[in-house]
Amino acid sequence: MPSQLFTPFALRKLQLANRIVVSPMCQYSAAEGNATDWHTIHLGTLAQSSAGLVLIEATTVSREGRIAPGCLGLWNDANEAALKRVVDAIRPYATSPIGIQLSHSGRKGSVTAPWLGGKGLPTAEGGWTPLAPSAIPYDAAANLPQAMSAADIARIVNDFVAAAQRAERIGLDAIELHCAHGYLLHQFLSPLTNKRTDEYGGPLVNRMRLPLTIFDAIRAIWPARKPLGVRVSATDWMEHAGEPSWTVEQTIAFVHELKARGVDWIDVSSGGLSPLQKIPLGPGYQLPFAERVKRETGVTTIGIGLITEASMAEAAIANGQADMVALARGFLWNPRWVWQAAAELGAAVLPPPQYRRAPPAEQAKVFAPLS
Repeated sequence: MPSQLFTPFALRKLQLANRIVVSPMCQYSAAEGNATDWHTIHLGTLAQSSAGLVLIEATTVSREGRIAPGCLGLWNDANEAALKRVVDAIRPYATSPIGIQLSHSGRKGSVTAPWLGGKGLPTAEGGWTPLAPSAIPYDAAANLPQAMSAADIARIVNDFVAAAQRAERIGLDAIELHCAHGYLLHQFLSPLTNKRTDEYGGPLVNRMRLPLTIFDAIRAIWPARKPLGVRVSATDWMEHAGEPSWTVEQTIAFVHELKARGVDWIDVSSGGLSPLQKIPLGPGYQLPFAERVKRETGVTTIGIGLITEASMAEAAIANGQADMVALARGFLWNPRWVWQAAAELGAAVLPPPQYRRAPPAEQAKVFAPLS
């Protein structure tokens, strides 16, 4: 039977050659939000991977929305020009469509880069006061966030819209709205971090209000032919804490609302909201969440989470657990993962022509003939 992982897939008018997605991966290598030569090298490599879709790292929509000082941004003209330079450089040689994930860190902002410890960055050392739904810090070492006012909320909506407009001017093919991993929109969704008493807090319908408002606002200005997806954390993994948290059942309700608004995919992750989370890590540990979202809502899903082997990715598609699979660290370790998966599964891909001599003789058929 032909490989299901390597069958084409369509997201609106965007045609994907296969079901493999390169996940957004923060590089913490921007300068005041501006993409650098590192991004040209990094994204250029990934865009030649033959994956069905490449998503640029979580890109913040405002300066205070950064996780760390080196986060990529799309909040001003300089950010737009820098990222356009990168995309224009790699696009002629890319074998994959290129999308972007738009994000705001919320209370998880103002920290050092991971290789510097990922610790809270004091304002005296270049840090800033993060924004959040409620003034609850991520942990004892984090900066105390400021609870967002109505004016802050209105501004954030406009920031997301402006960033989406910049993404369109750059010529990107898709947008993923980041509502996961404990960042701002996830913070609004979860009762662990959202203690508001206004129309953005309390019952689920209120906690969903800001993410849904932002989704609607982006969809209204994003070209109809281009897809708009959402990444969610299916659960906070905080059932042991003894207080209400974000659960799979609430995720299903949220996805139903997104489906009614025309969402094109749900990228199903989990966790990230609390340092006290208890996650049973293991190969494909998040695939059951993608399967449940797909089964109960009928929405196109991306399955992720320690998917390392081609056989596991193939099974996830063939067994209906997800419509696509995404890898992150796997591509950092092996940017040619797609080629090797195709060889293992008896499929074929189209590489850059400069690399057509690459396969060993016994794997020559992994490269499809030029038409």
